[in-house]
Amino acid sequence: MAEHFDVVVVGAGISGIGAGYFLQRDCPDRSYVILEGRERLGGTWDLFRYPGIRSDSDMYTLGYSFKPWTEAKAIADGPSILRYLEETAREHGIDRHIRHQHRVVAASWSTPDARWTVTVERGAERERVEFTCNFLFMCAGYYNYEAGYLPQFYGREEFAGTIVHPQHWPEGLDYAGKRVVVIGSGATAVTLVPEMAKTAAHVTMLQRSPTYIVSRPSEDGIANWLRRKLPAKLAYRLTRFKNVGMQQLFYRIARKKPEQTKERIVQMVRDELGPDYDVATHFTPSYNPWDQRICLVPDADLFAAIREGRASVVTDHIARFEADGIRLKSGDLLPADVIVTATGLDLQLMGGVPFTVDGQRVEPAQSLGYKAMMYSDIPNLASSFGYTNASWTLKSDLTCAYVARLLNTMKKRGMRQATPRVGADVTREDFLNFTSGYVQRAIDRFPKQGDKRPWRVHQNYTLDLIDLKFGGIDDGMEFSNPEPARVRELA
Repeated sequence: MAEHFDVVVVGAGISGIGAGYFLQRDCPDRSYVILEGRERLGGTWDLFRYPGIRSDSDMYTLGYSFKPWTEAKAIADGPSILRYLEETAREHGIDRHIRHQHRVVAASWSTPDARWTVTVERGAERERVEFTCNFLFMCAGYYNYEAGYLPQFYGREEFAGTIVHPQHWPEGLDYAGKRVVVIGSGATAVTLVPEMAKTAAHVTMLQRSPTYIVSRPSEDGIANWLRRKLPAKLAYRLTRFKNVGMQQLFYRIARKKPEQTKERIVQMVRDELGPDYDVATHFTPSYNPWDQRICLVPDADLFAAIREGRASVVTDHIARFEADGIRLKSGDLLPADVIVTATGLDLQLMGGVPFTVDGQRVEPAQSLGYKAMMYSDIPNLASSFGYTNASWTLKSDLTCAYVARLLNTMKKRGMRQATPRVGADVTREDFLNFTSGYVQRAIDRFPKQGDKRPWRVHQNYTLDLIDLKFGGIDDGMEFSNPEPARVRELA
């Protein structure tokens, strides 16, 4: 017999733990379970264990709205974030709702029953079991946990050293005193390079093209001062408000004045590395700020490693791997004992789970995203997807609270089904407008967005706050499938 819950949450990372909190707070009469495929909670912060793993958003916005971040560092390391998530789940009893080693492999909706049947592989033996629920909330992140993106490198098998991908970092990898090449220039690469450079003989960041990189203090002086003067929750709220405002202001300026913003970012790098460094080649992207995500380095650690000669940047293309390093298209050989392929994520929508509605396979990627969390013509299904220009949790908190609000509306109206429906006058566009390679490789796997509310992806916390917390709940949403008792009452 399948276990039944009012809500099944898939994934026990930042979004899944947040979902548990808001369901308990706003829908205390509803039962829920969190199905987690891994042995531990934490999602990304348990999976990634490469050297120096840290956030690229400040913890006053990456942290939950309901759980103050109290450590001194605003740019936190991975283990600290994992402890924060474990503490949050434990404090609110959310951990008691998590079923570990429960990997969701399929989900099927039945309109007559008004419920999802969720098929799960449980434990190391992958025993097949089923759960049923009235509402399915996918909090499984946005990328493939099984493997990262890895291009085909000609001659890879000839390399005599060690090749590792950051997503599956081998425990105990010894790179002390060795020559390391990190392929990539994104958030993972700029984290790895200064950390590995502490003990490696030398670390080279090999990039095809530059990325915008901005330094920021690892500690927020204003936040720490507020925490000394005010109660923890008030200090946290004020800091969160400040940081959200600063993020949005910087983003708006960058989009309205891209050339001036570009000049300012590049000049800050030049100030760090000196007038003789070739900033034009290695740190001046060809695109505008926020066409791709801007990388954050705490306390200018990457620039310090370069200044001190422990690390360097090479901008070139790879011709092939050779026994003792990487041959570049320029003809130069980049010697290496260890190669780290920080080449990006493999984006995946809702864990790659196949969905059927009334026996027919449905593809969320063919649908229109509703408020960037639900899918046209697919009932009682939501997913959590964070911002590309701000912290993940800002949107996750709003999404979780909205799902609880939707559930309460359904109950109040005696309806068992909520389905987004698209009007005829909506123009379809790509879900994300980022030019990053990892986004462009997978854009067809994600739903489209519309040119107007509620089908528009705002990438703006203020607009989403207005829409999701204070806006109407009937815009584009069809409530149907009355409860049996309600049908009799109406009759």
